[in-house]
Amino acid sequence: MGLLVQYRQIYEALRTQIVNGTYTPGDMLPSEHTLSATYHVARMTIRKALGQLVAEGFIVRRQGQRSIVKGTPKGIGILSIMSTTSALSHSDLSTHIIRKQELRAWSETLSFPVEEKERLAGCIYFERLRLLGGVPVFFDITQLPNMQLPRFPEYDLENRSLFDSLRTQYQIVVTGGTQQLFAIRADKRLQEYLNVRAGHPILQLNRKIETNRPDFHIYSQIFCVTQKYGLIGRF
Repeated sequence: MGLLVQYRQIYEALRTQIVNGTYTPGDMLPSEHTLSATYHVARMTIRKALGQLVAEGFIVRRQGQRSIVKGTPKGIGILSIMSTTSALSHSDLSTHIIRKQELRAWSETLSFPVEEKERLAGCIYFERLRLLGGVPVFFDITQLPNMQLPRFPEYDLENRSLFDSLRTQYQIVVTGGTQQLFAIRADKRLQEYLNVRAGHPILQLNRKIETNRPDFHIYSQIFCVTQKYGLIGRF
């Protein structure tokens, strides 16, 4: 079994234990030595799995210390949400599909140039609305290259994380990216989806997200109503 497959299996096992509460915020994970013995792999493989958990905000690591659990990030892809009024729970966040995945030509409204190989493969386009406590907060448009994603147009993304789905179904992992931020006013579409008045200030994020596949990027536009929430994120 190769290093990639081993580290992904260990990452998924530890991630699941954090998500289901086996490890809670503040807990320490077993040492690298213990994990290495438990999973019968080299410590380098353990470090790679732990590094992915760090990158996604599940744990923190300090030199000379064991990994400390932060908990399950509550977020919109790379973005995480901080409530300015109350703590968030998983039940607060829901996803509603506005437009299901469909094959189409690439949109010319994207701020980032689409790689030629991606353009030739075609685009999978979809729109989603994210709600916190039933209140719409994010409207996002996502475009993926139609490359090695069998049956993805039929995949149900209702109340599911896109990044989790790509990771578990297709072994596509986010590694970083570039984003642009704009302050805009709500047009008719955003007024309807985000339940705001004409001209309401909206934060727009255009993103080109890199993955472990060099020729596969995730292109998205996110429109946010953020007066009650703070956003944090790391690429």
